[in-house]
Amino acid sequence: MIKELIEKYKNDENKLTCAKAYVVAKKAGVEPIVVGKMADEMGVRITDCGLGQFGGLDFTDNYEKEIVDELEKLADDKKRVFCKDARKLAEKYNLKKVRSAIKDNGFEVIYCELGVFKEKKRPRAFIKTKVWIENQKGELLFGKGKTEILELIEKEGSIAKAAEKMGLNYKKAWSHIKTLQKNLDDELVTVEKGVKGGTYLTPKAKEYIEIFKELESEIQEFANKRFKELFLKKLKGPKKKN
Repeated sequence: MIKELIEKYKNDENKLTCAKAYVVAKKAGVEPIVVGKMADEMGVRITDCGLGQFGGLDFTDNYEKEIVDELEKLADDKKRVFCKDARKLAEKYNLKKVRSAIKDNGFEVIYCELGVFKEKKRPRAFIKTKVWIENQKGELLFGKGKTEILELIEKEGSIAKAAEKMGLNYKKAWSHIKTLQKNLDDELVTVEKGVKGGTYLTPKAKEYIEIFKELESEIQEFANKRFKELFLKKLKGPKKKN
């Protein structure tokens, strides 16, 4: 079935676009790598990588800053992003915007799901940190998720819209904010009524976000440094002789 689908979707030059290869995988009910290997066996070349790693697809300057922010979260310390993760991000926005953000901001896509482009041999290990702040009772004072919802409230001017973007209902989102305000003993949002009304962050909320991000960045930077010194050093060490 896979061979028949590849024959159906390849062009007159015996080439199969990356996008069509994923269509074949979906229709055949197999992983993309199976299609990539079959195409290779058939002598069919896969072209036009949807993420811009090869081929002649066009780019755009019109992409959201949020795409770059999300790529930063997905990337390791060398700005490498797994192909699978980048494609999931493209489902949220679109391939053209994501590949443009990858190209313009110096990201590298690794471990192609179709097995088309090969990466340099390197240890598949990365250090990831998760930072949050608690009080003595173990109650959350601040963290990454709460930072995101506050930033979305500032951007959207609405708790409801921020909640929708995060996949939460309004009641749960507002409950998060109230819990934060209670535990921090500070007002984080203000609600203005009227025609131009909306929900906005207080200066204190913006200060918390800025300080938390600085802390998070410094912890990740230190973790990357020690990871290279302690863990990767052992991975790259001399192999034992038999």
